[in-house]
Amino acid sequence: MTDATPPVRTVRLAELLADALGVSFPGISASGNEIPGNDAADLPDLRVTGIAQDSTRVRPGNVFVARVGQRRDGHDFLPDAIARGAVCVVGTRSDVTGLAVPYVRVGDDRLATSALAAAFHGHPSRDLIVVGVTGTDGKTTTASLLHHLLQGDEARPRASLLSTAMERIGAEGHPPELHFTTPEATEVHAHLAAARDAGVRWAVVEASSHAASLQRLAHVEFDLMAWTNLTPEHLDHHGSLEAYRDAKAGLVRQAAGAVLNRDDPHFAAFADAAVGRVTTYALDAAADLRAEDVVAGPEGLGFDLVTREERRRAELPLIGRFNVANALAALATAHRLGVPWETALERLAGFAGVPGRMQLVATEPVTVVVDFAHTPAGLEKALATLRPRAGGRLLVVLGAPGERDPRNRAGLGAAAARGADLAIFTEDDARSESLEAILAALADGARAAGGVEGRTFRVQPDRRGAIALALGLARPGDVVLLAGKGHERTLERGDGTVPWDEAAEARAALAALAALALRAGGAPEGPPGDAGA
Repeated sequence: MTDATPPVRTVRLAELLADALGVSFPGISASGNEIPGNDAADLPDLRVTGIAQDSTRVRPGNVFVARVGQRRDGHDFLPDAIARGAVCVVGTRSDVTGLAVPYVRVGDDRLATSALAAAFHGHPSRDLIVVGVTGTDGKTTTASLLHHLLQGDEARPRASLLSTAMERIGAEGHPPELHFTTPEATEVHAHLAAARDAGVRWAVVEASSHAASLQRLAHVEFDLMAWTNLTPEHLDHHGSLEAYRDAKAGLVRQAAGAVLNRDDPHFAAFADAAVGRVTTYALDAAADLRAEDVVAGPEGLGFDLVTREERRRAELPLIGRFNVANALAALATAHRLGVPWETALERLAGFAGVPGRMQLVATEPVTVVVDFAHTPAGLEKALATLRPRAGGRLLVVLGAPGERDPRNRAGLGAAAARGADLAIFTEDDARSESLEAILAALADGARAAGGVEGRTFRVQPDRRGAIALALGLARPGDVVLLAGKGHERTLERGDGTVPWDEAAEARAALAALAALALRAGGAPEGPPGDAGA
């Protein structure tokens, strides 16, 4: 009987530091990274078992990167990291002395983390065809579609996926642990290494501007980058729309080729950033790949896929015209990677969707949809998509996350007031911020757009209560959109994090209402005479 547990990967410390940071001995590199006070004889011949940047996740044999952040300095946790088994510490400070393990001083701790992670795992992106998907909206759906087109129904792993909603190697997958579009460099390279070791050919990585600016993707060698669109977001992090655009364009520049949205007003900036061959797609502009004769049905979309040479009919089992653009991006990218049009379209028709992306939870007695829409532009699209489905009214439950761009809050409130008949503002990962202040900003945005509290919008701080309120007010023919949480499996409050499943919460609320109606002998209705109901 053999042990199924894979062996722990180890790398010699001296070789890792030389590969990742250029530190040769007696302990300094041309770029200035150094091991103060050490020479080759002083450096122990240690084996490294991994890279960690959270002291609580250090395991024996790890290199600990003591990053200096906005709120915490990893150097404050050196005793804990060393006690847990760290064999080396990497950081930017020049006043660290007296450690029981070597201290490597670097100029950029985030870049060092990326370099160390890539080197420790043997630079896995070099052994894969790595495709990035970036943009403001549509990244997750496009990345998931592309993975599906590449993987098909093959039993063996052919493609991997690292995205906001799911991490997959082949067909097997699980939700990500944290609320990051792109995880830290340590997790990125660990995923790519696992994909490589599983025999995967293509790796699809959802690439965010945060990740780019924070160096999480600095040592990923992208073969192709697909770009969906650009609308204002994360301006609290980037400072301006131009800086945000430049961060996204930098991801395109990092790849050997690009697939770009010709319809987007910012297309020229991304085309200028592209290094290699560019393939364009569009619904309205002239492009290499176009969609024409789009028909929206109750269960999906149909369109003509038009290339320079031919026209084929495509079926997409998703709702929302914007998903045609996502499908075009995925189709164009898959074809660039060698998937024939006929195969790609056959697989497209069998796409099962993305958890939390226009996810249809119920159709009776009301339609309930869960979607990740969390920006003003994304919410507008989601509401406009669902409006034609509403035989009655359109209700939306939404919040705005804390520790994220506060300028989005009024915009979300305004979008809800303009696009829905009734909005219920509630919590959405308030984190360390005041939930009361976030809800007030949403309400202010709604009022500025003509909303009236108690009539066209309400405030219910508890999200479970907000979902129950919306479904209790809904009547047959109404559509209820639960926006913002989507696929996420936790709700981050000021006093801690709790498990969360938006679709399950909606089903539970519907079941409770059905049980109440059964006991009462009739269907639940909103309060008589309530204009907001």
